[in-house]
Amino acid sequence: MPSPLPLRHFLLALAVVAVWGINFVVIKFALGQLPPLLMAALRFGLVLLPGLFFVARPAVRLGNLALYGFLIGGCQFGLLYVAMNGHISPGLASLVIQVQVFFTIGLAMHLAGERVRLFQWFALLLAGGGIAIIVLHTDGSTTPLGLFLVLLAALGWAGGNIAAKQGAPANMLAYVIWSSAFAVPPLLALSLALEGWEAISAALATADGAAWAAVAWQAWGNSLFGYAAWGWLLARHPAATITPLALLVPVFGMGAATLWLDESLPRWKLAAATLVMAGLALNLLWPRLRAALAGRD
Repeated sequence: MPSPLPLRHFLLALAVVAVWGINFVVIKFALGQLPPLLMAALRFGLVLLPGLFFVARPAVRLGNLALYGFLIGGCQFGLLYVAMNGHISPGLASLVIQVQVFFTIGLAMHLAGERVRLFQWFALLLAGGGIAIIVLHTDGSTTPLGLFLVLLAALGWAGGNIAAKQGAPANMLAYVIWSSAFAVPPLLALSLALEGWEAISAALATADGAAWAAVAWQAWGNSLFGYAAWGWLLARHPAATITPLALLVPVFGMGAATLWLDESLPRWKLAAATLVMAGLALNLLWPRLRAALAGRD
């Protein structure tokens, strides 16, 4: 059985998932002043600098670093920011992107030639039911395009997870910092091509301190603090103790969106969240519960 966390470690883990969840509201705020692709480029630029000068390059292949940077920076966050720029509400975005868990499992099993187990099909069915409810209730705040883009972002996140597993970096913080060198150029190129220099220059000239603080929150709080603290906890406790706490990310995300953005929580949204969270919890916790029960026999 996983051992209980000391209070200080539990509070640190809670701080990480709170930062990750609240970040969806921060993203929405920053998008009021910055174009989405430019904002993503700035975020990863702040992750890269000045960290590049203080953290040694991880001992992984350059191609693996490039793949991770492109999938996480260009695909996950680039698409997520575009989606959240008027196509999906922050609370729902924080929930839907968690289906990366199932995409990660699917990619891993495809690469390893493994078969999906029965409980995983059931977990996927639950989460898929929640996504179906969201599809049936798209409105002005959440559109089919926004939902599709966040699902693609989740697929990019899953690909990044597989790349990280294959690279097996000893220092995840260094991995995140150095891989950002391969996220910034494509994001800047896409921003120039799709958003245009006029929009970029106008945004950089008019963005106030609060907008830059929001970008810094995403870079230093969400990426650097989040990954460093999470990696520190995983190095000291079993994954079975730490990883279930990630289920709280959409709880913080939806709660923050309701509290600070007055995002409504109608019954259909609560039902969708319940199904998606139930699917995630079943997939994450069932193997450990079964092993614990078997150990008592």
